[in-house]
Amino acid sequence: MPVSKVILDQIKQIIPPLNGTLYKGQSGRVGVLGGALDYTGAPFFVAMSALRLGADLSHVICAPSAAQAIKSYSPDLIVHPILLEDAPQDRVRNELESILGRLHVLVLGPGLGREAYMQHYARTALALARAREMYVVLDADALWMVGQALEVVRGYRRAVMTPNRVEFKRLCEQVGVEGEGGDGEGEGRAAEVSKRLGGVVVLEKGAKDVIASDTTGEEGEKVREVVVVDVEGGLKRCGGQGDVLSGCVGTMLAWGKCYEDGAYGDHSVPVSRLPMLAAIGGSIVTRTCSRMAFQAEGRGLVTQDMIPHLAKAFTEAFGELGEKGKL
Repeated sequence: MPVSKVILDQIKQIIPPLNGTLYKGQSGRVGVLGGALDYTGAPFFVAMSALRLGADLSHVICAPSAAQAIKSYSPDLIVHPILLEDAPQDRVRNELESILGRLHVLVLGPGLGREAYMQHYARTALALARAREMYVVLDADALWMVGQALEVVRGYRRAVMTPNRVEFKRLCEQVGVEGEGGDGEGEGRAAEVSKRLGGVVVLEKGAKDVIASDTTGEEGEKVREVVVVDVEGGLKRCGGQGDVLSGCVGTMLAWGKCYEDGAYGDHSVPVSRLPMLAAIGGSIVTRTCSRMAFQAEGRGLVTQDMIPHLAKAFTEAFGELGEKGKL
């Protein structure tokens, strides 16, 4: 189904108000794990998108070889260069545990790469996040990691996976979902992937974004929901648009955690809805931002052109709620 007014109203409920009542950190603390020698742009785009959408603090957990570059991109980011290949594993684990304790959400995958030591640290971080019942976003090479061992995420309903077309096709093969999509079949496939992974929210990126959650095969609440976001996007999809999306979904999950913890709101939105709402909201904002940036830059659009449009895209999508002190 398309995005309904009920869904939009629920998303608005988890947006932190700007009315002077919140202190630093209550509008979201986002962490990104990724960034090695060859990959410094992706984690930066995620972390900076989170800030530009309205998160209070944005952390990047990366390899030392990526840290200086990422720090040089912006002084607003908090960079933790702890993912050293030959570091004692217990030490890194303890440092990860400490950092995760300061976050509301963890985005895994952008700039991660497939080197064994980075994949190991990602698996460790995901296990620690699950133990803490943190919200997580899985993108890029974190999806490759999941494909190697589906159990690392199966049944974890506080996770959102954001595969592109190629990644989704590979994921379907890994969980045993057949078909090539098209003519509406893709919507059903996204829900089936979610079902086989125990209700994890799947955000399949494409000409239209398909967001699905299916818990009908699990114990407890049994719900199947598929939402298609067809908000107009730009005519050019730049290489880092998925990173912007991950940052937006991560921020909305962080807001959801603040809402869940009682920092604001009336608790009328069920906690079980938060990952689905964050995925839908992040998709809407990212597509709107893409359209605005393309209108300004045209064929030469790059990811850095998108980020300055996030605030205006948010306002267009969700109105002035919470903006400039308005409730």
